[in-house]
Amino acid sequence: MRNVTKDNITDVFKGYFGPDTDPRLREIMGSLASHLHAFAKDVNLTHEEWNLGIAFLERMTEFTDKERHEFVLLSDVLGLSSLVDMINSVPDGTSSSVLGPFHITDAPDIPFGFDMKRHYEGEVLLATGRVTDPDGNPIEGAKLDIWQTAPNGLYSSQDEEQDTYSFHGIQTTDAEGRYGFTTVKPVSYEVPTDGPVGDLLDATGRHAWRPSHLHYIIKADGYRPLVTEIFPDNDPYLDNDAVFGVREDLVMTYVEKPADTFPEGYELSGKVDETYLVADFDLKLVPTG
Repeated sequence: MRNVTKDNITDVFKGYFGPDTDPRLREIMGSLASHLHAFAKDVNLTHEEWNLGIAFLERMTEFTDKERHEFVLLSDVLGLSSLVDMINSVPDGTSSSVLGPFHITDAPDIPFGFDMKRHYEGEVLLATGRVTDPDGNPIEGAKLDIWQTAPNGLYSSQDEEQDTYSFHGIQTTDAEGRYGFTTVKPVSYEVPTDGPVGDLLDATGRHAWRPSHLHYIIKADGYRPLVTEIFPDNDPYLDNDAVFGVREDLVMTYVEKPADTFPEGYELSGKVDETYLVADFDLKLVPTG
């Protein structure tokens, strides 16, 4: 095509696809080009602004490695991660929420009642609940991949003072679909701001705070996997999450209980001498097919 103009370049681009192009790839790339071209025309994008955008993406690579995923963080703060979650959510199950940039694979297996708090200061949180199908039937053998920050607001991959799998573990539900472990009460924290995503937040007058939460990935044979988070209802950032991860059905209430009510069957049983918090939250998985 010799006569490419700003009015026909999108159609010309789409016409360059080969006949054997995968139909879904054709649909996605065609739509992407349409929106990119429309965006550039809508804002009358200048060469200087285009160069700044390219430099921004190049700098993103400097902050991306196996332990930190700056591109995922960018997707998070733009709301894209949450939008993809919501587009792909299914009715009747627990809502999904963002994976975040700091998930670590191959966490160790932990038994029911395991204590992730260990030597860390802070309130003891007993997290428990059941994994069920949409009708409330328990799912035995579901795998819960659990992780959170330490009390300093850092994940283990961000903090050289922590063990690799500090505040990480995979627990398998019992015949009643139960899970249960103790940890330290999660804290609100800021997403990393030392890289290009932080520059973007600063330039747009946005804060970097996330409400406190526990991360879960739940998998079970015959069910759709679920990536989600749970949030306490008294967190100050609940209605202004920097990565748009809060859903109404993921908000729960911490219940404070006296030390002498701490249940048996936990690593900390008989060792708790102060009030503790309980987060009782059930998770519903939707069958595949």
